[in-house]
Amino acid sequence: MAAAEHASDHAPSGSEYIVHHLGNLKYGEGFWTFNLDSIFFSVLLGLIFVVSFWLAARKATTGVPGKFQNFVETVVEFVDSQVRDTFHGTSRIIAPLALTIFCWILLMNFMDAVPVDLFPLIGQKVGLEHLKVVPTTDLQITLGMSITVFLIVMFYSFKIKGFRGFTWELLTHPFGKWMMPFNLLLNLIEHLARPVSLGLRLYGNLYAGEMIFLLLAVLGGSFAISSLAGIGGAFGQLFLGVIWAGFHILVIPLQAFIFMVLTIVYLSQAHETHH
Repeated sequence: MAAAEHASDHAPSGSEYIVHHLGNLKYGEGFWTFNLDSIFFSVLLGLIFVVSFWLAARKATTGVPGKFQNFVETVVEFVDSQVRDTFHGTSRIIAPLALTIFCWILLMNFMDAVPVDLFPLIGQKVGLEHLKVVPTTDLQITLGMSITVFLIVMFYSFKIKGFRGFTWELLTHPFGKWMMPFNLLLNLIEHLARPVSLGLRLYGNLYAGEMIFLLLAVLGGSFAISSLAGIGGAFGQLFLGVIWAGFHILVIPLQAFIFMVLTIVYLSQAHETHH
């Protein structure tokens, strides 16, 4: 009896449970704080993508393809069709970049399908206070990717149009040279808003999805406390979890697709010149 009371005293509340699962394994302080778990899983998933596609390319055959080769070819053709439909310039980097972005974000998003308690429990067993496994629910990761895309867009804007041409475009587009101050302000806001909206959109959708999974887990735990509603609560949590998981499965590839398409659109605009 005393042991049961002692265990209940240390059982986390619903808010403590959610805060713990949303926490990252951190290193450093202030601006130089690194979320080690997000970095580890994003690098790991990136390596899985690179190695698996490299093996598929190495073992590719002109005969009847295997299941994985067929899957890889389908993904490559899908991304390539999006590039051809959206990008109207000439560049060897756009299609590989779009493929990398789509597959990498897709893998990171799919980590949200892992049971919310699995990896935190593993982390506790090996002495880690936190272990968060969905990199795209970390603002550092999503903004890092969007800022990288922004820098690539800026690089091609200056490379294709030249410093003078790009500056002239900022000053004169879209309302002509008589509206230079307004054009410059409008263009600066547009360019700076792109990486912010790109990163926040991906982060917000995946963070919300993870939050709902955690709320459902708390709901199931609260029902389990009551002996009268324990079975009904367990089935209720399972039912709601299945419904939300089915909906979230649609969100996972959609967010990877949106990030990829917007990247292609921004790079296409960087290759366009306005006369």
